[in-house]
Amino acid sequence: MKKLLLALLATASLTAWAADNNYSLVIREHRFEPAELRVPAGQKIKLVVHNQDSTPEEFESHELNREKVIAPGAKANIFVGPLKPGRYPFYGEFNEKTARGVLIAE
Repeated sequence: MKKLLLALLATASLTAWAADNNYSLVIREHRFEPAELRVPAGQKIKLVVHNQDSTPEEFESHELNREKVIAPGAKANIFVGPLKPGRYPFYGEFNEKTARGVLIAE
């Protein structure tokens, strides 16, 4: 019984972690929404990026050391962190003039 209780508590903790550290970005009309996303510093996070455009877009950030092509209508999970407090710009490589944003770790 004790082992079962410990297993349930561990699963609940992982589920809570997963829900608390997920952040959503949407690509719509070749723009990121929100363009500014605040996340906790010092923690690993998951960005769920949903491309609602009819063309592919590439999430790219030199500061985060990430790049990922996201097909039209698709979602992508991008894991980053833990991050030091600061600003981490990102952009859509296929639409650099409009698809811009920043992740703010605080």
